[in-house]
Amino acid sequence: MTHRLVARDGPLKGSVYALDDSEFSVGRNPSNRLSVSDPSISRQHCVIVSQAGQYQIRDLESRNGTFVNGVPVRERALADGDEIQIGNSLLLFLAEEQPAGPNSTTPLRLDERSVLTGATVVLRSEDSRYLQPEKVATAPLPALRVARDLKALLKISTAINSVRKLDVLARQLMECVFEVVPAAHGAILLTGENQEDFTSAFSWDRNQGLVAPFPVSATLVRKVLKEKVGVLSTDVLQDPTLGPSTSLTLSGTRSLLAVPLKVFDRVLGLIYLDTGDPSAKLDKDHLELMTAIAAISAVALENAKEVERLEDENQRLKAEINIEHNMVGESAPMRTVYRFVSRVAPTEATVLITGESGTGKELVARAIHRNSSRAEKPFVAINCAALTETLLESELFGHEKGAFTGAVVQKKGKLEVADGGTLFLDEIGELAPALQAKLLRVLQEREFERVGGTRPIKIDVRILAATNRDLADSVKVGSFRQDLYYRLNVVSIEMPSLRERREDIALLATYFAARAGEKSKRHVRGVSPEARVCLINYDWPGNVRELENAIERAVVLGSSEFVLPEDLPEAVLETERPAGASIARYHETIAEAKKQVILRAVDQAGGNYTEAAKLLGVHPNYLHRLIRNMNLKSVLKSVG
Repeated sequence: MTHRLVARDGPLKGSVYALDDSEFSVGRNPSNRLSVSDPSISRQHCVIVSQAGQYQIRDLESRNGTFVNGVPVRERALADGDEIQIGNSLLLFLAEEQPAGPNSTTPLRLDERSVLTGATVVLRSEDSRYLQPEKVATAPLPALRVARDLKALLKISTAINSVRKLDVLARQLMECVFEVVPAAHGAILLTGENQEDFTSAFSWDRNQGLVAPFPVSATLVRKVLKEKVGVLSTDVLQDPTLGPSTSLTLSGTRSLLAVPLKVFDRVLGLIYLDTGDPSAKLDKDHLELMTAIAAISAVALENAKEVERLEDENQRLKAEINIEHNMVGESAPMRTVYRFVSRVAPTEATVLITGESGTGKELVARAIHRNSSRAEKPFVAINCAALTETLLESELFGHEKGAFTGAVVQKKGKLEVADGGTLFLDEIGELAPALQAKLLRVLQEREFERVGGTRPIKIDVRILAATNRDLADSVKVGSFRQDLYYRLNVVSIEMPSLRERREDIALLATYFAARAGEKSKRHVRGVSPEARVCLINYDWPGNVRELENAIERAVVLGSSEFVLPEDLPEAVLETERPAGASIARYHETIAEAKKQVILRAVDQAGGNYTEAAKLLGVHPNYLHRLIRNMNLKSVLKSVG
């Protein structure tokens, strides 16, 4: 297995770096394995290490963060095709078998012994008689053989232009070749950017069909690729350098040939044939024919290879599109959430997601849907608190024409739209009692009736629900049906608040800053260390949603390449910071002045917060928030 980093964009574009078992460090400092002259990259930015055959990338507390597939990470296992964003550089992590051919089980083997002797024939592509129509008629060959060869060329050119899959195309090509060439073995070898590396190796045996790669002559392969010529060795045994222990001799190879696959002046790879049958040697006429076959099939092979690359790229882009719905975080509480999603997604269980507002309950629902067998079907979300009871009933169940004033046409509800997929009911605790009864029937019978309808409609839908209420308490006070609660609460998870996973705040802030920068067409390199201190120490009552809004505001209003403390909301700056935390002197002075003003006002009001608020000209609730955020309660108690 060969692991590589390929630079796709940025100052390193086009470079390829091989990874081994030693530590691969990246940063601005020249001592790094990969040193990048980029001011947006830290001196010691990140490191890639191999652990039991698995490569891990670890951010080294870099200033602007390390991104994998658009998501900032501290440490993460790398998978083939992952995109790593470091500063202005975009690197692609590749883990490839060398070569990784269609259906191959063992790597291609190159026999390093020379087989080029006096029995060798070299042919340039343009000299093949089959690529020069005027020479075909005068060829010193039996008419029957010429007709057979031309028929093979026509068959190949017709077949290959109707095939898009690389492995299917290679198979058809080999089958056609073996009809006219007496080879025992054949292979189509395709190279990558480096001609020393084969990205595809399709091997064929006359009797067995598709087989694992077999030994081929390295000397022959290199000559064909380097000189762009077809080469034929009519008698391998004539080479005095080939001893009885070589793999080619042991395999019984007597004659072999190889022809380049060229598109314009670029070599994509080659077609290789050999045989051990002394009565069916490969000759110069076979070399001429194979040169022509390679010439007409090279473009088709390149197109098929490009189609596969585009399909892989399409899958990667689809994954990127979903990034905005992905959860960001590597804390222990979030790892618990990820494990939960992986366990429940493949099932059909109804899931209840609880937690404070802004914690990402809908993101969990979307993740469950995307990882389920219903992923290709609709995901439909509806907020039960956003509509009146009448409108919600119509939205959820649909209505018949004439069911009520304004119902001029029949309308399908969200349940019907989600048929075969997933229905997400947000704020389920706000559902009216009448609708609770209807929803219970859906969960029990998997059927419902439209508003104004009389015909039951069967559906196949998975229900996911979310609430920021304690439904158990709602059941106790009678505002939520107990039987519906038990139906919804088959499997449940509580989303952690942001203050319970403070270690994720920096990652989230970096992610939101990058996304807000793209939306507002501003180049934002990250969050300053001083601003991070403020963000991490704030309690975030609005959770991730509040953090996202705060960062977006900071990016829009800020003028620096970094999010600075002065760009953040005032509530964030008012928070008491831990001892030793560094922050700009200006903000520290402002915070200290606020403290003294509040203490003085409370003292003048004799400890009465309401009177103190009047003296300050602020609302009492705002004063209470200031006292709580600045941790002044203990100070006021000691003064009192």
